[in-house]
Amino acid sequence: MMDRLSAIWYVPSQRIRVVSEVRCLEPCDCVGGYLRGRRVAPVFLPHSPFSCFATAEQEPLLPPLVCSTLSVAAMAPPPAPAQTADGSGGASLFSPTTRALFYNYKAASVQRMLDFDYVCRRSAPSVAAVITPGAPAGGFVKAFFGSTEVALPVFPTTAAAAAAAPDADVFINFASYRSAYASSLTAVQVPSIRTLVIIAEGVPERHTKMLIAAAAAAGKTIIGPATVGGVQAGAFKIGDAAGTVDNIVTCKLHRPGSVGFVSKSGGLSNEMYNVLARTTDGLFEGIAVGGDAYPGTTLADHVRRFQALPQVKLIVVLGELGGDDEYIIADELAAGSITKPLVAWVSGTCAPWFNAAEVQFGHAGAKSTSANDADGSGNARDGSASTKLAALRAAGATVPESFEGFADAISGAYAKLQAAGEVGDKDAADASVAPRALPADYPSALRSGAVRKTTNIVCTISDDRGEEPTYASVPLSELMTPSYGVGDALSLLWFKKLLPPWASRFIELVLVTAADHGPCVSGAHNTIVAARAGKDLISSLCSGLLTIGPRFGGAVDAAAIAFKDAQERGVPPDEFVEGLKKCGRRVEGIGHRIKTAENRDKRVELLSRYAAEAFPSTHVLAYAKSVEAYTLTKASNLVLNIDGCIGALFVDMLMTADQFSPAEVDEVLELGALNGIFVVSRSIGLVGHALDQRRMKQPLYRHPWDDVLYASPERPPPREHYVQATAAAAAAAAANGAAGEGLDD
Repeated sequence: MMDRLSAIWYVPSQRIRVVSEVRCLEPCDCVGGYLRGRRVAPVFLPHSPFSCFATAEQEPLLPPLVCSTLSVAAMAPPPAPAQTADGSGGASLFSPTTRALFYNYKAASVQRMLDFDYVCRRSAPSVAAVITPGAPAGGFVKAFFGSTEVALPVFPTTAAAAAAAPDADVFINFASYRSAYASSLTAVQVPSIRTLVIIAEGVPERHTKMLIAAAAAAGKTIIGPATVGGVQAGAFKIGDAAGTVDNIVTCKLHRPGSVGFVSKSGGLSNEMYNVLARTTDGLFEGIAVGGDAYPGTTLADHVRRFQALPQVKLIVVLGELGGDDEYIIADELAAGSITKPLVAWVSGTCAPWFNAAEVQFGHAGAKSTSANDADGSGNARDGSASTKLAALRAAGATVPESFEGFADAISGAYAKLQAAGEVGDKDAADASVAPRALPADYPSALRSGAVRKTTNIVCTISDDRGEEPTYASVPLSELMTPSYGVGDALSLLWFKKLLPPWASRFIELVLVTAADHGPCVSGAHNTIVAARAGKDLISSLCSGLLTIGPRFGGAVDAAAIAFKDAQERGVPPDEFVEGLKKCGRRVEGIGHRIKTAENRDKRVELLSRYAAEAFPSTHVLAYAKSVEAYTLTKASNLVLNIDGCIGALFVDMLMTADQFSPAEVDEVLELGALNGIFVVSRSIGLVGHALDQRRMKQPLYRHPWDDVLYASPERPPPREHYVQATAAAAAAAAANGAAGEGLDD
């Protein structure tokens, strides 16, 4: 043996690796807390310019040199954990008051932790804060603690979260393998964090070794990578460990038992929790260390913890082929370091029947071809399951002949403890600690038929719940075929009817003809001004749309209703016009700012021509044109405009499409659907104007002063006149008051 406080390993890269508790002088290629298969404690040198965990993988080491310049104090290992209230000497990682920082938010995993907390009758949630890199400060995520909705604060950095929750000593890292190393290394450096759990699979082994070195130097514990974590029954659960609430209650994890369990596999851990619930008084703490070749903590590490935990009376280990962790446990059993009853099984006894080069046994660490000399005796121990089982059995562990006998072996070991008075009846704790009933989530309760509720919104035009959206029950894939167009989509969504082809074509023609009418109309003008003021596209569009009303594009419905009513009642055109005039109302759909009888609106002519060719009849349009004939006798610009033409033709379309009853036609008009046609159509042009102005990078618009008639009123009297008049009135009132008092005397 050499002096364990002065071992320095030099490497060709000019970096050094310093370790303590060295068992052998022979060189090795191990980094990050492993030396010849033995766990060693890396030592950070505060005043050294070298990195203590930077040795490259597979880089051969030169013989050790003794450094005379380093003091014993500098080489001392990290301080031991302080004694805890339970007398475990720091062996306990969790308690019923443990709180955690959750890195890289996963809603389902956080909710499962809080559900476990509630079922276990914790007074508060175990998740103290969520860390989401880049998140704005002051945010939060919602979760349920029982039936109470709680807000969990979100922080952008681990340091900020730890400062806000200094009592949170567990760091649960759900980052991907790409960022797990950096985020975990940051957490190691936070003083308040004692335990780190790294969930990600695929973390590079070199990164894991470096994390192990950093954590060991800081006196902290790592569970993982490639793990589901673990659970302390009735106290604390990591992420998705132990599965659903139903499984937790079935496995009696809502209250503490007497068994310490450790495995590499998260899935098998869940199975074993059920076995322990049936054969013992249940689990006290279970850990899945992860299946990587270099876990942050090993099976042996947790067995040592269980030995130190007074609450643990029975230790159960489920190992696997590969590595030598089980040999270390066997050695410590044989040496008397582990005195509590230990039941073990090693998975992979079937490996000899397979070609190791062709079969992957699951975990990255499950390698059956490794050989080593873990005890330094020169006797090679391979990584096979059978050799490990033999070593454990020889050391005094209870080892069944097969996995099928594992449950019976555990039951027998527990029965011996019960007979010795170490533990009670396995079912005694069930009556004393009942799980708190967890309220059902509304979606699951609704699916099961346990609750019912009225809906807040009713939708009859579309459905997005299936494999594809439907418009009025017509699948989108059908509407994408060449025989359908925009007019069909509009008619299905607006009227819930599939109109005949000529009607759908008319709708599309209206959208085209009313899309734009130049930059001078009020809607386009407002859009242009807003766009040139630097407003975004949506704001510019809304600016133009807000001008649509009775005087601009919004007269389609009113014109349609008026023409239809008069045509159906047989009102002569002159009486129709004069009647509106007596009431002080405009004739909607008649009149134009620039079009006249000699310069007709081409859009009106095109739509009228199509209707004459395609519509079964155009009675309402004919009536509108008879009204136009009368109004033209009064002024040449009182022509049928685009609003009136569209309104009259839409009534003709609805009445002759053979799909609308008279009441349904009236309802369409009263709902304002026809004005909606103009809004949809004109939006095309307004968007075009906004894009045009932005594309040309036009400056802020200012209306020219010479285009404004400044009709200023007369200047009001100066303010001094008002002040003087007010003072005079006050003086006169005072004089009148004095005169009145003299008369009284």
